Amino acid sequence: MPTLAVTNFNIVVSFLGGFISIFGLVSYLLKENFYMSEALISLLAGVAFSPHAANLIRPVEYALGSEDNVNAITLAFSRLVLGVQLVLAGIQLPSRYLKKEWRSLSLLLGPVMTVMWLITSLLIWGFVPNLPFLHALAIGACVTPTDPVLSNVIVKGKFADSNVPKELQKIIIAESGANDGLGYPFLFFALYLIKYIGDGGQAESGGAGLAMGLWFGETWGYTIILSVIYGAVVGWLAKELLHYAESRKWVDRESFLVFAISLSLFIVGTCGMIGSDDVLACFIAGNSFTWDDWFRLETLDEVSRGDFASSLQPTIDMLLNVTIFLWYGAVCPWTIFAHNNVIPIYRLIPLGILILLLRRPPIILGTRKWIRQLQDFRESLFMGFFGPVGVSGIFYLYVTLDFLDTLKVGDEQRSDVANMGETVTVIVWFVAICSVVVHGLSIPLGKLGFYLPRTISRSLTLDNQQPDANPSFNFRGRASAFLPSFQSRSRGGTEPSSPSASRSASARPIHRIGGTVIKDNRQTGGDDTQTFVPASRFEVIGYGSTHENQPQSPGLPNRTIRFGDEGRTNSEAPSAS
Repeated sequence: MPTLAVTNFNIVVSFLGGFISIFGLVSYLLKENFYMSEALISLLAGVAFSPHAANLIRPVEYALGSEDNVNAITLAFSRLVLGVQLVLAGIQLPSRYLKKEWRSLSLLLGPVMTVMWLITSLLIWGFVPNLPFLHALAIGACVTPTDPVLSNVIVKGKFADSNVPKELQKIIIAESGANDGLGYPFLFFALYLIKYIGDGGQAESGGAGLAMGLWFGETWGYTIILSVIYGAVVGWLAKELLHYAESRKWVDRESFLVFAISLSLFIVGTCGMIGSDDVLACFIAGNSFTWDDWFRLETLDEVSRGDFASSLQPTIDMLLNVTIFLWYGAVCPWTIFAHNNVIPIYRLIPLGILILLLRRPPIILGTRKWIRQLQDFRESLFMGFFGPVGVSGIFYLYVTLDFLDTLKVGDEQRSDVANMGETVTVIVWFVAICSVVVHGLSIPLGKLGFYLPRTISRSLTLDNQQPDANPSFNFRGRASAFLPSFQSRSRGGTEPSSPSASRSASARPIHRIGGTVIKDNRQTGGDDTQTFVPASRFEVIGYGSTHENQPQSPGLPNRTIRFGDEGRTNSEAPSAS
């Protein structure tokens, strides 16, 4: 007897495959025509099927009923996505880019990032009641790095190619890749101080001196410097090995293209085992891997030739991005935003807005003279606004929660950090959600706000100038042959009613439902008036036939064709062939 097997695995696989398939059917329309972010769409889908809505995706149940297991899964998943993204980001940059642009990057990763951290921390400290400043510094460090996943919306695709200069795209990629790994010093500066002086030194001895010693030794020495060296060495060795194998024809094309992704997985795993900064190591390895531009140019050549296999890297990149934000939508603690013990919702909302507005734009505008890629005020404002918080913020959130679990007296958490876990969870999740929504909608809303008023104004202006020149819906093409009397009356009976004449009768735009308007720059019969033709094949509903409107050829000299319904006119219709 057949039985249903509605298991968690079957549900998750069905949902994931169904969503990606449906999204794929309209992905070009959404991303390239409407400039929608795949992160925002995936996040909304995750919310819709989460335990807060349809309850088809149940993360706690998959994690054996443990919130700690859910947190561990989210942290590991975030590390994986960041690792792959940052290796690919490093590979996108030209040869020796970090060396050539060290001045701009030093400014962005030093003073700019420090000011971003301090501004965010001050805002959090001011809005959250009774919050120690050290706690605010730790929370601010989580949302200081810019996210490489969400930054893709402004460095890839049609919008980026048309509106963002190449040099600006490159510096945004480099900054978002490097500062993800450099969030550790800001975070652990606050966490070590909380550990050793947060409770007055009662639980831990050593004080601020030991805290700073650990910060310089473990955080800078072991976590940052070691990861840079490790990433550079592994990336260079991988490049040399791949070059050697490829020169002897030992490697096939598929393995060649997947090599960068497998390299990212290797670095995430090995750096994780030694306890170093796997995120920064992945970015450095990507740069080292393409230091001579060989691999980047090889893959660019494949893309330009339209090789199907070359789509492997962006395909895996897209799958990881969609999946991680589906997961975020399902695991995000939505109810805690309105019901928590640390900050009321009427303070949380303005806090999220102010962090996005003040965390980054002021310092970018203030330092734009020393960043050569920023040519004017608009580019500076653009780069300042697009510093999103996303996967990297959630990653540092769970790094913080792991550290707080070690601050215990016996089996109980220390009293001075009893509420810090809830505080950092509420604020970081809320700021990340705000960033996904705001940065995901900013480009489509900006486009709409730019074009809509101009379109309405132009339409109203033309209607006021010639209120009775044409009917609201212009009947053209073959339909004009069936309606000669209507056209004669609408023109006052002084113009010929041939299709050619009707096409040159007016230079007004066509107001039409269901089709775009394309400007036709061709000149007909010596008339230099620019006419407009609709993009749609069918000019009038109900008059479609096998003989559609064809482009009119230029008139030939000494040839005139009159239609039977024209009669005698003072002027002849433009000639047609």
